[in-house]
Amino acid sequence: MTISVPQVEIKKGLDEVYVKKTRISWIDGQNGKLYYRGYSIEDLAKHSTFEETAFLLWYGRLPKRDELSKFKSTLVSFRWIPDELVDLMKRVPRKAHPMDILKIGIAAAATYDPELEDMSSIANIRKAMRILAKAPTIIAAWHRIRNNQDPVEPTNDLDHAANFLYMLNGEKPDELSSRIMDVALILHAEHGMNASTFAAMVTASTLSDIYSAVVSGISALKGPLHGGANERALRMIMEVGSPENAESYVLRKLAKKERIMGFGHRVYKAYDPRAKILKEYARMLCEKKGDMRLYETAIKIEEVVLRELSRKRIFTNVDFFSGIVYHHLGIPSDLFTTIFAMARIVGWTGHVLEYWSENRIIRPRALYVGELDKKYLPIDERCTSPEERLEFIGK
Repeated sequence: MTISVPQVEIKKGLDEVYVKKTRISWIDGQNGKLYYRGYSIEDLAKHSTFEETAFLLWYGRLPKRDELSKFKSTLVSFRWIPDELVDLMKRVPRKAHPMDILKIGIAAAATYDPELEDMSSIANIRKAMRILAKAPTIIAAWHRIRNNQDPVEPTNDLDHAANFLYMLNGEKPDELSSRIMDVALILHAEHGMNASTFAAMVTASTLSDIYSAVVSGISALKGPLHGGANERALRMIMEVGSPENAESYVLRKLAKKERIMGFGHRVYKAYDPRAKILKEYARMLCEKKGDMRLYETAIKIEEVVLRELSRKRIFTNVDFFSGIVYHHLGIPSDLFTTIFAMARIVGWTGHVLEYWSENRIIRPRALYVGELDKKYLPIDERCTSPEERLEFIGK
């Protein structure tokens, strides 16, 4: 017996499916605009700080001076991680992916949170703050441990972004590097209902704790179709090597119908506004290093790609220049996705907190198109056609 399939429209990838109303952010993909709580990303990148932006996304408004001071001091107080967590990282294989370490670290940190089971709004905000504050410490500690170095303790006298660079590299960063890192975190803090935000929200909709929701977000972000594109974009720019090689490289890739990393976006059909900001910072960092090779190569690649693909509404996205920025900030390329996660914790938890105000467990349906009432055969009577035979790996 076969089932009669009803007329149901299946939207692959949940394209144009809306799951909630939000006041957190809005993406105008047609015109290349991004807003956090109504403020343009350009204004926030120019005038704000990451801590102030986190306050804005969580509380819905910009803080007053005393509120921001207290918010920042609270975040600072949450930076330290238990010695047991550091010991755990020391026992993990050195080849482990940093995103897996971040998952382990956040999950382990949950067990030390005195408010883990408290689902009040105030407690959930504090838990979100603890996660945000500890993530950079976990990432930096792992990087040093895997390189046989002692972790650098957080400091009280640096802002969120600068403290991360300090813990990572063992020396306090200069003002330009600190500011660029801060802006990079602002740009990655929130971006609507992307795959990792949706994953976090699905977990939270079951009324699981906020740590579990963040671990779900990290798990989704690890996938190469979501996070990690900036690492591959940087690798591509380095592979091209010089502006002179860009034209032939791009045309060859396009002729083979291969993707050029750092271009195109599911939502943006115009130039990604975050990419414009990072483009300028990439130039500034390359000038500071006295080596313009990466920047000039990237500019030529971009010129050729936009010439060939802009008519198809394929433009530069945030990943193209962010790899150059992180590289010149002294961040290893396999940590790039953890930086993305470190910032996006704000967006994940912001959407979770917003959804919990009118929570309903997320439970979509799948349309069954198989057979029904098949006859069960004893195991000795079963046979398979050649195309049904399975290959078992292992001995």
